[in-house]
Amino acid sequence: MTTVFAILFAVATTVLVVGLVAKIIQFARTPAPLKIPTTPAPLTKSGAAFRVAREVVVFESLFKSNKPLWIFAVLFHLGLFVVLARHVRYFQEHVWLPFQLVQPFGLYAGLMMMGGLALLALRRAVVPRIAYITSPSDWLMLFLLMGIGASGLAMKLIAHTDIIGVKAFFIGLMSFEIHPLPEDPVLAVHLGLVALLMIVFPFSKLLHAPGIFFSPTRNQNDDPRERRHLSNWAAKLEAGRN
Repeated sequence: MTTVFAILFAVATTVLVVGLVAKIIQFARTPAPLKIPTTPAPLTKSGAAFRVAREVVVFESLFKSNKPLWIFAVLFHLGLFVVLARHVRYFQEHVWLPFQLVQPFGLYAGLMMMGGLALLALRRAVVPRIAYITSPSDWLMLFLLMGIGASGLAMKLIAHTDIIGVKAFFIGLMSFEIHPLPEDPVLAVHLGLVALLMIVFPFSKLLHAPGIFFSPTRNQNDDPRERRHLSNWAAKLEAGRN
């Protein structure tokens, strides 16, 4: 099992990193020929950057448009953030103070994450207009995340695993060494689902995470009267004509 998971996480990490970098490059190179910020929009670039920051941190537009969905999203994303922060300890010999401080909140964060996912899944199932546009890939992402959360909580509440062995395994992988992974079926399910999520992430709708930074409706400032907007390809074309 140790060798299988060592190979699996090497492949999953490669796919995740290469896929994310390729997608981010694609997003950055995609031309934005029109000035299309959602109004009312900031007039300056710094204001637009602050607007994107508000979207990332507090989901501002979602709060204004759909407060129940905003609550579901906050429950899931905040819980996920704390859970991920807690897991950083498995990749550090000496855990940094911020990651030590979040350790006591792991159970609550896991329950928040699962509660948010359950509410998001219920919304997709019972709201007709949302159910109509829901694809199998949407359900796959939800079930993957729920499976990861459920198996993680199972190791916390029901069948404890050897976390020291898990930490040694992942720190070893970072230095290209293979240390024994605890033989725990729940851990195997948990890690298998995490690796699967890493592999499909660059090809899924979860790319809205980096994509928000490249959304022209959010990252553009509203100055069409003061400055003519040209995409890179249009600017090069105009420069060639001149």
